[in-house]
Amino acid sequence: MKNPPLLLIIDDDKDYMEVLTTKFKASGFSVETASDGGAGFARAKELAPDLILMDVKMPGVDGVGALLKLKEDPATKDTRVVLMTAYGDPQQEIYGNDRRFAQELGAYEYVLKAQDLDEIVAKVKNSLYK
Repeated sequence: MKNPPLLLIIDDDKDYMEVLTTKFKASGFSVETASDGGAGFARAKELAPDLILMDVKMPGVDGVGALLKLKEDPATKDTRVVLMTAYGDPQQEIYGNDRRFAQELGAYEYVLKAQDLDEIVAKVKNSLYK
């Protein structure tokens, strides 16, 4: 793992990505970004980040498509990915189903964008150090 850990954030919402970048830098991460799944896949191959935090719904190559590409490529298959979405259901049972589905696809964790930023940082850190 790099010191500080390198986080690649992939999201088409530039404002939210800026908020995340600021929060993660303040939390001790080095941060790089990409605005869609295709660009994110290319950046992941180039940078070899310690973890990728990626939105599910994006134009072009979405998060699920990018996750599948990452897991198929020998250079990126072991990179931990945390999927995030604005569309998840906060009800525990439905959230649990969404989380299991994301993990079956190869994601390490699944977070809701509506969660408190400190909770998102904690889940990312937990995903890195588990």
